[in-house]
Amino acid sequence: MGILNLTPDSFSDGGENATLKAALAHAWAMIAEGADMLDLGGESTRPGAAPVDAEAELARVLPALRAIRAESDIPISVDTMKPEVARAAMAAGADIWNDVTALGADGAPETAAELGAPVILMHMQGEPRTMQKAPHYDDVVAEVRDFLTARAEAAMAAGLKREKIWIDPGIGFGKTLDHNLALIRATAALAETGFPLVFGASRKRFIAAIDPKAQEAQQRLGGSLAAALAAARGGAAVIRVHDVAETVQALAVQRAIDGGEG
Repeated sequence: MGILNLTPDSFSDGGENATLKAALAHAWAMIAEGADMLDLGGESTRPGAAPVDAEAELARVLPALRAIRAESDIPISVDTMKPEVARAAMAAGADIWNDVTALGADGAPETAAELGAPVILMHMQGEPRTMQKAPHYDDVVAEVRDFLTARAEAAMAAGLKREKIWIDPGIGFGKTLDHNLALIRATAALAETGFPLVFGASRKRFIAAIDPKAQEAQQRLGGSLAAALAAARGGAAVIRVHDVAETVQALAVQRAIDGGEG
């Protein structure tokens, strides 16, 4: 899953795709590099990020979404917390709703059931402005697993089919370094819930906690690849990344080492 941030303030590449021309060039590049799907986001969820309204979010997302859909049938997810944005994006050609609040907004489960599209339910402790201030868990793996299972049950109770639900442990979303490492180690256990697991650790700050020289997001490729390989080996179904070509190559080499096809 190639990340296409359409925001001015994302932690890694905010502003780089501010024009439609730049956004489309990046989308075509990721497709050429081997992305199986794209994830479009119009509201930053980095630690400390301020919210934006639905109108502003749609103004960022819809032009790129429509232009990509006009030229490609690649699956497109829209990364949004807002049911009204998800609804408009689906009408414009999106295929998947990626929600960092796990359908936490009022009416979100019902909207998801009505749309009938796959939904990615992500775990986040708190909300973007405050989530990294003092995250605490008694058992991070059990609590994240139980939360995601409960949100999946809520979605199904609203009418969304089980096969439409994917889950994401939310690496970096209200977690310390130790929490993130515990969740990466537990990828296989999380995958055993039966829901396809989406994993996103690309360029995240926990890598700098391990390697202090990687203070800038673009300096975290090695750590991103290490986390992606660990998650893939643990059974993650989707790896969400900024660096598509490098991740595709790393996964191909891992498969070859493990005796599969390259």
